[in-house]
Order: sequence, then C-alpha cells, then structure tokens
Amino acid sequence: MSYLETTHDIYKEAALTPDVGLCCTTNPIWELPGLKIPKIMQEMNYGCGSTVNSRDLTNNPKTLYVGVGGGMELLQFAYFSRQKGSVIGIDVVDEMLEASRKNFEEAEALNPWFKSEFVDLKKGDALHLPVEDNSIDVAAQNCLFNIFKAEDLKKAIEEMYRVLKPHGRLVMSDPTCEQPMNDALRDDARLRALCLSGSLPIAEYVKALTDVGFGTIEIRARKPYRILDPKNYPTDELIYIESIEIAAIKDPMPEDGPCIFTGKAAIYFGDDEYLDDKKGHILLKNQPIAICDKTAGDIASLNRDDIFISESTYHYDGGGCC
Repeated sequence: MSYLETTHDIYKEAALTPDVGLCCTTNPIWELPGLKIPKIMQEMNYGCGSTVNSRDLTNNPKTLYVGVGGGMELLQFAYFSRQKGSVIGIDVVDEMLEASRKNFEEAEALNPWFKSEFVDLKKGDALHLPVEDNSIDVAAQNCLFNIFKAEDLKKAIEEMYRVLKPHGRLVMSDPTCEQPMNDALRDDARLRALCLSGSLPIAEYVKALTDVGFGTIEIRARKPYRILDPKNYPTDELIYIESIEIAAIKDPMPEDGPCIFTGKAAIYFGDDEYLDDKKGHILLKNQPIAICDKTAGDIASLNRDDIFISESTYHYDGGGCC
C-alpha cells in the first residue's frame, strides 16, 4: 500500500470516528466576536492550528484550503468574506467531506451570520486541484505537504502556484527537521501520513517554493513539535521536529533572487537622521526595519560600524524592506 493510500485510510477513519489526538495543535482557535466553533470541529482539528493571519484575509479574498478536516479553518475563513462560494475546501476523502458538511449545519445553528453556501466543498487532491488558474487570493494547507515525497511535493507546490492570482499567497504549516532520517523512518507509510517522517530542512523547503517561482517567502514562526526517540521509533538517536509557519507570495522573481524573510532587522544608529543605502532602503535613526536575508547581506557589505543587523528570529509579521 502506498503512503498516499495509507493517508487516505487514516483520515477516513478519523472522519468516521473523530480522533482528538491525531495531530498536535500548536495554535489556539481564533477568538473573534460572534465566531463560535462547534465542539465536533475542534475534535476534528487535524492540523497544527491556523497559520493564516487575519491580515491575509482582507478585502474579501477568494480562499482555498486543501485537506478540510472537520471544517474549522473553512469556517474561520468564511468569517471574513461571508459570500457564497468565497471559500473552497478540497479533500480526497469522501467521508471527510461529508463530515464537514454535517459540521457546517451545526456551525449555522451557532453562528447567525454563517451559511453553508459560503463554503464550496470539492473532491480532489493537492496534486490535481479542481480549481481554475489564477483564481485564488489565499491558498492554505496545514500538515499536508510534509507527507509528500519529493516529486509529489514539487507537484503540489506547482498546483498551488498555478491557481493563485499574481501576488496571491500560499500559507502553510509543516514539520521540518534538520537531522537526517534513516530509511526505516522515511519510508514508513503510516509515520509519513502522521507527519512524523519525510520532514525537510527549512532551507530545502524554502528552495522547493522558490524553484517553482514564488518571489517572496515569509517565515512567520518556528515551534517545537515532536521528538522521535529510539524507544518508540526506528531511530538510533533523538530526532527533533519543528513546526514551521511560512507564507509564499506569488510575486515576480527578482533578478537577484527571491526575498526571504527570516525575522532579521537592521537598526541604524549613526550621526544622521537616516541612512539611504542607494538601493531603495531608508533606515531611520534607531528605528528597526525588517529586512530580508538578501538585503541583510547587502547592508552588511557596506562595512559600516553604525548599523546593527540582528540574527534570524524566524518570526516575521509583515512590513520591511521589500
């Protein structure tokens, strides 16, 4: 049985019998005025919490979510648009789609503003999205891309890129791992389906996104996720897995390469009121400015003793040099 078939079976079981412990939620449920999440949706929250920020959902975006779970994130996205078909949910598991439809009926009873027609549920998978080209403002997935092997991961990212409008964004949460995994871990279909194998290092994950054409990358958070230990898994050493929150924006690729934000900042503390680096960046005195890694390198090459550049914090929430 392939790892994709194993994944299908695991989430079919989770749709028929909710499994609260199936995934480790790292972000809290959104607390918004007038938004009530049905208990069953919380029990079927099989991702690592929503990685989409409210600032991603301004101006009534057309939103796509792949891997619907119990429908909780779809309900949260619909809160911002409240229009028929403004949120599209894709899942390959029939039972999960049906469970979500029933959960939306409960959501309607709890939320006077919500109508099930706000969400368009479609059968499909991340490798063959049943969505038109250049039609989506915000696409999202949560603990899904991690399960894919390299060829399938490339295809999934290409599909997301295809359906996004120019300057649209793909927002994701996936486990990453710096330690190499042995073949027993990497090839275990069930562990892969549970997001416990196949994890890429952050640098490789980012490269997979930029290779497809995303010109701007925002790394918004890195959080502890799991430990794989020799007592419970086929490994000779401890393997530390992090959950990374990342947004890939369909901006044009700059001639000098992508803008990758890893939470660096520059602070100018010289004698003048500001510093102009002659490359489009104005640094006000003692005012930190978020900078991408590329700009950090350019500023560092000025060899000035009145500019401080922070290390990567792997926390970025918008604004800055690009």
